Amino acid sequence: MSNLNYLLSQGWVKEDKVEKSVPLPSGTVIPNTTSFYKITAAGIDKIEGPGEFTMDKFRGIKIEATGQNIITVGDGNQVNAQYQDAAGALVELKKALLQSSSVTEAQKLDAVADIDSIQSQLAKSAPNRWVIRGAWEVVKKLDTVAGLAEKVGKVATLLGPFLGTG
Repeated sequence: MSNLNYLLSQGWVKEDKVEKSVPLPSGTVIPNTTSFYKITAAGIDKIEGPGEFTMDKFRGIKIEATGQNIITVGDGNQVNAQYQDAAGALVELKKALLQSSSVTEAQKLDAVADIDSIQSQLAKSAPNRWVIRGAWEVVKKLDTVAGLAEKVGKVATLLGPFLGTG
């Protein structure tokens, strides 16, 4: 059941309920609900990989490395590659979080969404410090979870300039 709850919380499986009523000869009606589960498009993409109709997150944006510490994006916008270490540390934290059994599915969902928000900001040429700080408020609470504390500390150090601690 916990595996099914996880799949539901990630949006990989959808629950469909069919409600029926069973009338008894005595006139009593007994309600009955049966649940059926269907894999969603996100679930199929997770298992089989993205399909030919799956849209890329940065579709239509030309990204190329110049060989320096600058990546040219789209119409000449430049992103400083100095955030690469922080982005990598966030990926490690996210993987460890998803494998943790000490965190509820709801907490995982909230933290993963905030990690994704921080990663999206690091893809920008000028990350919004307030967005990063706001998202970090949820993520930093994971520092009390066994197996995640070290990774949270590493990310906090790398995000220091955005959090006002570096």
